[in-house]
Amino acid sequence: MRSSTGKLLLLSRLRNRGKFVPGGGDGFRIPATSCGSQKMWSSTTVKPPSSDENSDKNSIDAGSSMRKPVSLWPGMYHSPVTNALWEARRHMFENPNGDESSHSKLTAKSPSRSRTSILYKFSSDFVLREQYRNPWNEIRTGKLVEDLDALAGTISFKHCGGDSSARSMILVTASVDRIIMKRPIRVDVDLSIVGAVTWVGRSSMEMQLQVIQSQDASDSSESIALEANFTFVARDAKTGKSTPINPVSPETEHEKLLWKEAEERNKLRKQKRTEIKQEHEKLKDLERLDELLAEGRVFLDMPALADRNSILIKDTSHEYSLICQPQQRNIHGRIFGGFLMRKAFELAFSNAYTFAGVSPRFLEVDRVDFIKPVDVGNFLRFKSRVLYTEANNSAEPLINIEVVAHVTSPELRSSEVSNRFYFTFSVRPEAMKDGLRIRNVVPATEEEARRVIERMDAERPISLP
Repeated sequence: MRSSTGKLLLLSRLRNRGKFVPGGGDGFRIPATSCGSQKMWSSTTVKPPSSDENSDKNSIDAGSSMRKPVSLWPGMYHSPVTNALWEARRHMFENPNGDESSHSKLTAKSPSRSRTSILYKFSSDFVLREQYRNPWNEIRTGKLVEDLDALAGTISFKHCGGDSSARSMILVTASVDRIIMKRPIRVDVDLSIVGAVTWVGRSSMEMQLQVIQSQDASDSSESIALEANFTFVARDAKTGKSTPINPVSPETEHEKLLWKEAEERNKLRKQKRTEIKQEHEKLKDLERLDELLAEGRVFLDMPALADRNSILIKDTSHEYSLICQPQQRNIHGRIFGGFLMRKAFELAFSNAYTFAGVSPRFLEVDRVDFIKPVDVGNFLRFKSRVLYTEANNSAEPLINIEVVAHVTSPELRSSEVSNRFYFTFSVRPEAMKDGLRIRNVVPATEEEARRVIERMDAERPISLP
């Protein structure tokens, strides 16, 4: 039986959980809380709704965390973080700031105006820790990626107004320019995600997000464990066409550096698209294709003589299907980009696991483009395959996995690509020391060989002239 002192400590902890943590120059900070029915707090305290006196006191209200209007609180598919973020956005609508720009008048904003951070108190909140723990007692990276997308949405929302002006536009994830894991993330140490708008075009904006966690639980110094750049675009809610957004005005030297880096990335993307197009034209000679297909022909024509350290791409395939539910929709009725990324990551991780035979180590997600929106009720199919491996470095072999999401309409007998995801995994050094060998992956068709070449070209670093 719990002692009276223990009860008092528990009550004190519950009362203190979820209080607003001042963010100083970081905009506002949202604590990630683990209690589903608990009130979430943004930068200004919001009173919890009054309870119904006639309700059954012994029943548990599963909808107690819902907020109105429903259009601002879509679905019920929420992690603790998305719960807090939706509550923050709801509060922005209910209490718009008087100095926010209107839709008709654009005002330059500094990155600090949109800077937002989320705090995960893993060291003290065991329930929250359990939600983010994977079977190896490490962080669930897919769940963290989902939170990154949700935070990026709130950052874009703040930059574009956060008041009635944001109602007239739709803000969607356009792309993710690599998510790089700089070092392993622990699930028993507090961490935070912080991000801000770093670059703005006419109707698009780029945000840099960082996962910060100290190397040592006893060390309070901040250390970047993961870094990602998200690009959001603004569309007019009525016409669906691109609409201009507030420009960004970097103030500090660091903000100016981030703006310059983002500007260079945009130039590099345009240059890379041109180079890839030119490279496709060079493929007419079929020399690279023939080289890649040579070993595949041995598998097809003389399987008994094929290299035992190689495997056909088609034999590494894994699939996953689902019906998109209302609980997974965002404020515009579309399926969360973060939800799609999490599902793709989990399938890629499973594929890498069964391919390597040991628990894989995530390294990065390459650029993600959201080609076609996904709606509630869509039949979504995720197809993954190991596209190629780089086993030359025996200390850290690389496993490159492609996941393609298809929106399938059985009634129309159609299937369209919604997203393509490219993940890079490795394995732990101790596994290689124990004699693990990563197999080569071989294309058997011209389509597979072309995909491998495209990805190798896309991965190849280029520099501005």
